Amino acid sequence: MVQREEFFNMFSSEARASTPSQGGRQPFSVYENLERATTLLLNGDHDVFGDGSVFGDGSVVLLRTPCHTAGHQSLLVRLDNHGPVILSGDLWHYSAERTLNRMPTNEENCGVPGTTESRQRIEALLTDIGGELWIQHDNVQYAELRRSPAYYD
Repeated sequence: MVQREEFFNMFSSEARASTPSQGGRQPFSVYENLERATTLLLNGDHDVFGDGSVFGDGSVVLLRTPCHTAGHQSLLVRLDNHGPVILSGDLWHYSAERTLNRMPTNEENCGVPGTTESRQRIEALLTDIGGELWIQHDNVQYAELRRSPAYYD
């Protein structure tokens, strides 16, 4: 399940010619086999299990959050006992970016519009649903989360 613009960016002629030294992009050879994988191309938010209404209230929802790439996604998971959690992907890298309202240098000038709007959208959604934001790159936050064999439910 991938946003349409992300898929076409991944398999563009520019991507096929990429090397590790080109703007941090992975060499095409690392993921070229994904082109033949069964893929559902998305055009926005997507209720993964189809168990919600038209309001995006399913148990697992992919959220289109353009930032450093036009097809970036975050993931909303509604846990029965813990409550809603949004996994940020690369929308934020560290909690300090969120609390200080800062953008990484490479994000500000990358030419992909939408990071500010995506962040505002996620903040509003978190307020609306009373959820938590888990920032995958944030080692400080990660250290505070339960890890296997513990779990959230």
